[in-house]
Amino acid sequence: MLLVFLAAVAWSLGGTIARFISVVDPWTVIFWRSVWAALFLIGFMLLRDGARGTLAMFRAMGLPGVVVGVCFALASTTFVLALGHTTVANILLIYAAAPLFAALFARLLFGEVISHSTWVAIAAVFVGIGVMMSESLDPDVSPVGGLLALVGPVAFAFAAVLTRRHAHVRMTPATMLGTLFAGSFALTQAGSLAVGATDMGLLFAFGAINLGLGLACFATGARLIPAALAALLATFETLLGPVWVWLIHAEIPSVRTLIGGAIVFAALILHILLEFHRQRRRMRPGELPVPH
Repeated sequence: MLLVFLAAVAWSLGGTIARFISVVDPWTVIFWRSVWAALFLIGFMLLRDGARGTLAMFRAMGLPGVVVGVCFALASTTFVLALGHTTVANILLIYAAAPLFAALFARLLFGEVISHSTWVAIAAVFVGIGVMMSESLDPDVSPVGGLLALVGPVAFAFAAVLTRRHAHVRMTPATMLGTLFAGSFALTQAGSLAVGATDMGLLFAFGAINLGLGLACFATGARLIPAALAALLATFETLLGPVWVWLIHAEIPSVRTLIGGAIVFAALILHILLEFHRQRRRMRPGELPVPH
């Protein structure tokens, strides 16, 4: 539980760190963030599994692992691009809908049964996102930020469903592959890779700590607790992220973001609590609630 909570805290710092970076070109930011994240993750895997174990994980992924990597590259890239067009709160509250998008994909792609409560939660999420996106109807507000932010949870949800269907795909090597994809594409788009020493330190934190450390903690801790509990603890990212940028950068979300985000967050929390209750009811006496 502590590892998953620390992952949420690390992820919640992303918007705050990004607001300190003075690099104008977002593709330069994406490149260096991906480089530092990739180096951290490969070091983590070598330390945990050794060279042979790390190589074996990459070989075992196959095409599903590559697709998961592409999804992660899309999510991490559009997150940075969206920061230039909308608030951190708007992005994170839209990201909170990822678990419910995953339930919808599981139904559409693999015919998995969705409970009535999950359908209600999915409907509420679309209503909440619609409220947040309605700001783009104003002539002074660009819809680009909201649309870019929406790519992230959709990509994450598809990757989560694919990972569950292909149990041999490990999260850490697949997402490390995603950082290589994102960094390679950003290299072709960046005008210059030159950054100052202060910005390089911030980019290290943005990649290694926010992205790499968060993923390492989550990948380790989520295997030891019920899936619904892991998802519930991960929502601290959505709670803490807007608080950091409000306290440090005085970035205040709009009224529509707060209303729509409250709808999304309430639907997510209710869905996770119901799922956690179902998991506990299915347990036999004395059985530990550990997902397979």
